[in-house]
Amino acid sequence: MSIFSRMPGFSHFLFLLFVTLICASLPARAADDPRALINQFATASGFDAIDKNVQALAATGDPAIVPALKALSDGDLYARKDDGAVFITSKGSSSRDLMLADPLTGEPAGEASKRDLEKIKVNNSLRRSIDAALAGLTLMSPDPSVRLSAAQSMLKAPSEDNLALIEQALAKEDNKDIIATLKQAEAIAILNSSRSDAEKSKAIGEVASIGGRDAISVLLAARPSLDESLQAEVDAAQSRIEKKLAFWDALQNVWYGLSLGSVLLLAAIGLAITFGVMGVINMAHGEMVMLGAYSTYMVQEVIRNHFPGLFDWSLAIALPVAFIITGVVGLIIERGVIRFLYGRPLETLLATWGVSLILQQGVRTIFGPTNREVGNPSWMSGSFDLGGLVITWSRLWIILFSLAVFFGLLVLMKRSAFGLQMRAVTQNRRMAGSMGIRTAWVDAFTFALGSGVAGLAGVALSQIDNVSPNLGQSYIIDSFMVVVFGGVGNLWGTFVGAFSLGILNKFLEPYAGAVLGKILVLVLIILFIQKRPRGLFALKGRAIEA
Repeated sequence: MSIFSRMPGFSHFLFLLFVTLICASLPARAADDPRALINQFATASGFDAIDKNVQALAATGDPAIVPALKALSDGDLYARKDDGAVFITSKGSSSRDLMLADPLTGEPAGEASKRDLEKIKVNNSLRRSIDAALAGLTLMSPDPSVRLSAAQSMLKAPSEDNLALIEQALAKEDNKDIIATLKQAEAIAILNSSRSDAEKSKAIGEVASIGGRDAISVLLAARPSLDESLQAEVDAAQSRIEKKLAFWDALQNVWYGLSLGSVLLLAAIGLAITFGVMGVINMAHGEMVMLGAYSTYMVQEVIRNHFPGLFDWSLAIALPVAFIITGVVGLIIERGVIRFLYGRPLETLLATWGVSLILQQGVRTIFGPTNREVGNPSWMSGSFDLGGLVITWSRLWIILFSLAVFFGLLVLMKRSAFGLQMRAVTQNRRMAGSMGIRTAWVDAFTFALGSGVAGLAGVALSQIDNVSPNLGQSYIIDSFMVVVFGGVGNLWGTFVGAFSLGILNKFLEPYAGAVLGKILVLVLIILFIQKRPRGLFALKGRAIEA
């Protein structure tokens, strides 16, 4: 007699119901078992099946699966062919073997030949899905930086499957930056979901608030699946984003123009002093810039080899070194060549051009023709966002440095005895000489000062340009244009001219290209000089006006 024949009818029914419920729950429990789900990667056919398995693993919410998902993304997850067991692998004792580790506990599981294993392959789309799954598992981390990274991963790989997790995280989050990122990720996920039109309408506004070209891409990608009633909202949101982008693009061009202007100011300000005081067309001025850059390279080489802990101070050390070296070279050039050619501008131009070739070849012989590496200190590396602007620390520091050099020279010219003598010689050389000023030595030290300032420019330019024997040639023509446009010998004219030409160049480049843009600037300067031969800010004095 069987057990069922001895049971009363109602008890028999309850027993059958209990057995049925247990049997029905077995597949669900298997589906929620992380190990079973990981082993299903061995039998998954195609990337879509692997993606579904990744989503199922993420739905368990078990942090133990994180190493397995990371290994899958990195291409280190393998299935054993004979039993379908899945392992995390690493390099084995030989190139033909791999070490095996349990995907959940990380415990060693022996070694196997690559022939006995099959790699579980992924593509870029699947990696984004894995990143989003990993982000979901770390959204509840106690570390705000981990949660922010997870929210950003959700933003990069939006999925309707993550909406419940995002909403759960939003309910518990109190960090403003993380909340903003999660809301953006939620909005993008809603646009590509089956949520109501009201929710999608709100999501369109949220995506529009993100701004940027990525937001436009999101709206355009979601548009075909949206109801016709939402199309006008998408158009309006796209229009708002494009207007904002145009505004920030204009500001970015202004920033690029200020950056270029600061470089031109550094390169031209020394030339403005020598050209204004002495009337010398110094074609070797660019080589002074080049020598300053190579001085920075030499200082950094010494620090790398002997005092590596001082590398962040390398530029501060290089500044006086470059100033002294280029100043001495300038003094030698003035005493040895230029002082014999005063009043003969053509011969001066040819002589200084010859000196520039000698300096270039000398550097090429000593250091070689290839570019030399000059590193950025940590405080000049990287960038930051300011609204819609991307500002690099190196450019920002160069702008501040150029302003410091400019105002330092301005104080020297206006408040020192040497500056007074320079201005006297500039305005009326004969009268200054008759008053006891040694004009020859003023010329010599003025040329040395201009060359030293060019060396400082070389230190700055070494951070944003290639350090090579041809470095100075890139800036000599632009420097002369700045000096002539601003007004010969006038520092304020050089200041205004440098930044004006820098901003004008950057606004012309998107429309005319870099080369044609420079040609247009040159044409505009020629037309301007026809109307104002002395530039923006003309110096006054009897000798000048004569």
